[in-house]
Amino acid sequence: MDRSARAFWLRSPGHGEIRDVTLPEPSRDEVVVRTLWSGVSRGTETLVFRGGVPGSQHTVMRAPFQEGDFPGPVKYGYLNVGVVEEGPEHLTGRTVFCLYPHQTRYVVPLAAVTPVPESVPAARAVLAGTVETAVNALWDAPPLIGDRVAVVGGGMIGCSVAALLARFPGVRLQLVDADPARAATAAALGVDFAAPEDALGECDLVVHASATERGLARSLELVRTEGTVLELSWYGDRLVSLPLGEAFHSRRLVLRSSQVGTVSPARRATRDYGDRLALALDLLTDPALDALVTGESAFDELPDLLPKLVSGEVPALCHRIRYGDQNGK
Repeated sequence: MDRSARAFWLRSPGHGEIRDVTLPEPSRDEVVVRTLWSGVSRGTETLVFRGGVPGSQHTVMRAPFQEGDFPGPVKYGYLNVGVVEEGPEHLTGRTVFCLYPHQTRYVVPLAAVTPVPESVPAARAVLAGTVETAVNALWDAPPLIGDRVAVVGGGMIGCSVAALLARFPGVRLQLVDADPARAATAAALGVDFAAPEDALGECDLVVHASATERGLARSLELVRTEGTVLELSWYGDRLVSLPLGEAFHSRRLVLRSSQVGTVSPARRATRDYGDRLALALDLLTDPALDALVTGESAFDELPDLLPKLVSGEVPALCHRIRYGDQNGK
């Protein structure tokens, strides 16, 4: 069996390259996966590409199959969908999701791959890691039936959270973003859209995912007295100023962080990482989530693509990467 592969590496901040790789022989407890699709998470991966991971977070921010170290050279990524070429009979030929970087083929332990349900197209399954983040967030600050909720920031994470919240009964929900182009995405998800100045207030829960000071400040304005703002943004090496004077204390507001690196304490006793990822894949049966994929490029284009995503020349939520000859799935 051919053991050659190709992988995308960040050589140094702002400079990517594709390297040849020789795969190891798989053990009995490993599988060989041929990549069909991978996804570029515009927020985290562009921050990594520009070298914005703080030194204090180099260990925390490591991806499961990362090679190298921040700021570079480093092989980074975690949205990979492929087909098992070698492995146990029950998995061979199956489409699987894995938290693996951008690479044409790879060898990982059996436990590292999760079968993609037959009802979920492989091309949509690249969203599993992002939907998993949304699941964890809504475990951290669960909305109740009839709640008034705003999601501030219509990026990949914010839209994923909004898509799941749209399924909650009786919820008044708005996706809030300064970019009017996000209105079309909100419509595709079945969610009301508002510009920040027009957003409805007195929210029981505000989920903030814009990664901007202005967005977080507006979130605190939109939440009701004793309400919760759930912070999903990650600012990397940027300092953030926040208005915690005025009525912040008298209104008894809650500002809470959420991070996908650990299973939410609310479900840790009954769910593990595998359960959470399997749930995210099941939720991807909804074709409305295709709206989160806003671009597509070939694997060989990655070194030229990442700088354009960082600069905003190529606007994107999730930018999908295709590998070789696809079956169109």
